[in-house]
Amino acid sequence: MSLAIEWGWFPDHTSELTSLTLDHLSTAVPAVLLGSVIAVPLAVVAHRVKALRGVILGITNVLFTIPSLALFVLLLPITGLTRTSAIIGLTVYTLVVLLRNTVEGLDSVPPRAREAAVAMGTKPLRTLLTVELPLALPVIMAGVRVATVMAISLVSVASYIGYGGLGQLFTDGFQRDFPTPVVAGVVLTLLLALAADGLLVGVQYVCTPWARARKGA
Repeated sequence: MSLAIEWGWFPDHTSELTSLTLDHLSTAVPAVLLGSVIAVPLAVVAHRVKALRGVILGITNVLFTIPSLALFVLLLPITGLTRTSAIIGLTVYTLVVLLRNTVEGLDSVPPRAREAAVAMGTKPLRTLLTVELPLALPVIMAGVRVATVMAISLVSVASYIGYGGLGQLFTDGFQRDFPTPVVAGVVLTLLLALAADGLLVGVQYVCTPWARARKGA
């Protein structure tokens, strides 16, 4: 494959690049959200019931070892050539990061914070929502950032089933021995990952004012 880039290709394909970028996000974002919804309850169980921690983390670790392409293929008889297959596959990969970080975040909550909440008569669920999860948020958000970047990069693999977003540029470029779409796909995927990570840093900053106050003290 020649490494020459045809810069005139970009203006002629602006609408296609925009469409593929949005398609990329519409696959990656739901996977991270779904992974978070599944990971938090599982992490709470793993944190509270020590006997189940190894089992829960072990299952997610085993799922993570399945090659991404093989996982998409295994899903095809169940969900077919649909975006659902891509989202489910990506959700599986985000789980291991989200689950482990959420467990570690809950483990990092000072016991005195829980004890103070119990002493005030706060019920367990309210303690979890108003004390434990907020204090664990910095560690949890670190996992969300890693999972988001990972999902954005792995979406390209789903081009095998037609829902790879910017990954379709890789396939098109390699098939035609034309590097320009490949370069465009790589650069846009990198920019998406950087933008998403920056956005999540901002969300964490807004949601953890106590952390800013502690640093300023």
